[in-house]
Amino acid sequence: MENLLSFFSFFILFLPYSMSSSSTYTFLQDHFINCGSNISFLVGGTTTFSGDLIADSHDSLSVNQPGLSGIYGTARVFNQTSPYTLPIQEIGVYIVRLHFFPFSNLFDAKFNVSASGFSLLSNYSVPKNVTFPVIKEFLFPVNGSNLNINFIPSQESSFAFVNAIEAFVTPQGFIPDSASHVTPQGISNNGKKGLSLSCLSVIHRINVGGLRIIPENDTMRRNWVPDDDYLFIKGAAKNHSMSSDWRPKYDPEGATKYDAPDFVYKTAKEINIDDTSKNLFNITWLFGVNKDATFFVRLHFCDIISISRNDTVFNVYIYGLFGQSIGPFDIIPLLAAPFYVDFVVDSDSSGFMNISVGPPNDLQPPPNAFLNGVEIMELINEREEENGQNKNRLLIIVGSTVGSVALALVFIVVILFCLKARKAKPVESIDGPMVNVYAGSTQTRTTIRTPIGSTTPDMNLRLKIPLTEILYATKKFDPKFMIGEGGFGKVYKGTLHNGVKVAVKRSQPGHDQGIMEFQTEITLLSKIRHLHLVSLIGYCDEGGEMILVYEFMEKGTLREHLYSSNEDLGKSSSRSELSWDRRLQICIGAAKGLSYLHTGLSEPIIHRDIKSTNILLDEHYVAKVSDFGLSKSGPNDQTHIDTGVKGSFGYLDPEYVISMQLTQKSDVYSFGVVLLEVLCARPAVDNKLRRNQMNLAEWGLSWLKKNQLEKIIDPLLAGKINPNSLRKFGETAEKCLQDAGTARPNMMDVLWDLKYALQLQNPAKPQEFHEDSATDVSWQMALPGINRLPSINLSTSFVSPSESEVFSQLRIDEAR
Repeated sequence: MENLLSFFSFFILFLPYSMSSSSTYTFLQDHFINCGSNISFLVGGTTTFSGDLIADSHDSLSVNQPGLSGIYGTARVFNQTSPYTLPIQEIGVYIVRLHFFPFSNLFDAKFNVSASGFSLLSNYSVPKNVTFPVIKEFLFPVNGSNLNINFIPSQESSFAFVNAIEAFVTPQGFIPDSASHVTPQGISNNGKKGLSLSCLSVIHRINVGGLRIIPENDTMRRNWVPDDDYLFIKGAAKNHSMSSDWRPKYDPEGATKYDAPDFVYKTAKEINIDDTSKNLFNITWLFGVNKDATFFVRLHFCDIISISRNDTVFNVYIYGLFGQSIGPFDIIPLLAAPFYVDFVVDSDSSGFMNISVGPPNDLQPPPNAFLNGVEIMELINEREEENGQNKNRLLIIVGSTVGSVALALVFIVVILFCLKARKAKPVESIDGPMVNVYAGSTQTRTTIRTPIGSTTPDMNLRLKIPLTEILYATKKFDPKFMIGEGGFGKVYKGTLHNGVKVAVKRSQPGHDQGIMEFQTEITLLSKIRHLHLVSLIGYCDEGGEMILVYEFMEKGTLREHLYSSNEDLGKSSSRSELSWDRRLQICIGAAKGLSYLHTGLSEPIIHRDIKSTNILLDEHYVAKVSDFGLSKSGPNDQTHIDTGVKGSFGYLDPEYVISMQLTQKSDVYSFGVVLLEVLCARPAVDNKLRRNQMNLAEWGLSWLKKNQLEKIIDPLLAGKINPNSLRKFGETAEKCLQDAGTARPNMMDVLWDLKYALQLQNPAKPQEFHEDSATDVSWQMALPGINRLPSINLSTSFVSPSESEVFSQLRIDEAR
């Protein structure tokens, strides 16, 4: 990490710090529209929203709601595609805000909105339970003489509406043309270009360390919310603010009052050095974002912390991996001078983005870190062609390229003919037409091949399964047998020739998995045998494929039996039919698997991604831990592993997040979250709930401290849990969820406590036959055409996957 930060520090002078030109900028209020009304309203004492003065016609009409006044008491309703045409005085990047506050039957509206060739909203409808206005804000370039905002009713509702519109140009350079590009893996290339030509949708605008800032107190009528609800560990940070009459020292090379108001720069969060338990740890914020999307991120800084110049130097982290050194005095040689840093960030599949600030590793000068503000905007790539010029341009482009395409097709036909002539005879024919078999990512795959085409010629594990056997098992990867999809690719249910059911995980192009990680995964899992760990049956690497074959778990994931989650409906619901006894037995089984990983091998393994979707159940509801894609191993005498933060939000050990030191106790924390899932039958993180209920760990701990755990249990368990068993189970979860890893028990202690909770539930009930079995009979099954490993004792030496992460093929929330 030190080398990484040194590398980034070298490029400190090339950061896209604020270059906005505001000396000649004037905030114009020409296009503040009170839609559906001829009356103008003064809002907040500063801004006048003028009536739109559009006479009711066949394509739009004005509606109003008695009892509501101001800009939300009326609306313009469109019965067919209709534009607002706004003449503009200068080209540039515009901010457009659309205000929606439905009343009467306006809740039934569903529509699209486009402007300047960008699709701003698609099939949009205002949630029916809103009690306050919804404001959608966008930034995009306008190059013509008019700004057209098109409202397009969907066929489902046949109408669209809007209450008010704001549109105004931003200062020159307000959005840069490029910024550093960050991925969830921490990779930063030379930068993402073309930002000033893109459309941005505002997702978060945060006043760090301060109060809410209303539009009337912002230089461009923005709304800023406090950061406290987004803090991962609230005790790690404290607020720092300046007096009410203090003003930032704006510098020509820094930010301007239009980039953020004074209120943002006069407050900040800094490391809570007074709290010795959090001293020197990073401050981390978690922001909900759309999955697998791209975002423009602007971080605002103003050094109101340092006593003298050059006192504070710190690092900014995104996803815990990408690090950027921040030295305020190196950027602007003036204390309390605002500046900002821009990034383009790709989100992962978690639905969260984490941003941290923390001291450098060498702790020189005296450690501290701060942040004043955060803005996160999603890049909208979808464009919508407008009538006229764009369509004509499209026809010209298509016409001019037809000849080139035809010529290219001739070459393709010739090449395919040559390839067909050279195609080797299949190893074995199977019934039915063959399907295309796609190779994995070519970016990380070696080009060295053996005569038979194997990508893993040096692996003597005798676990290789012929591709024809896998094609037979999955009916040539028939989509109806697909049961999941994750970071590795798609997962299929299959049946081998001898009738054994398997889960087949198949690499897909673009999933960025490499041959070295593939080999490490096979090496690691082939040496692990335990009843409560999912077994690797074999692998296939023929024809450019990378495929892993596992035992099939008939009952699926633990989560499937606890609750269902429908993101489209925005809610989760209990669906469990598991008794309390069975839930305890499942937890005990998973604890046994984890305990074996931590203590049963010559080199312990830290799983690093324990969650309810990675605990699978066989036909007898025996729990087995799966998905070792993020696992780490190390010698027995190693107390922690320094590594970037990986895992799933809601389950992440807070100490690991802020220190980036992975320990076995990190698995213990994640398992504590799983225990609460089992008890409460709800997700670890639910963005649709109130802030104080969103995070299951925080919410559960709050009830545990009140000794009222019975109030949050799964309703299906009400009156069915022995109070002593519930008390012991709650105590176990609480111990697992302690902030400090040293205060948590090890997995062996957790296992003992869970067995005790089961005994308290049924003091006289004997154990089931398979509960303590150390042998998995599925390993004894002979598979046709598949060479098996000789028997391996559980105490066999573990082949270390080094310090690299093993193949992350099992990041599948719904896979079985």
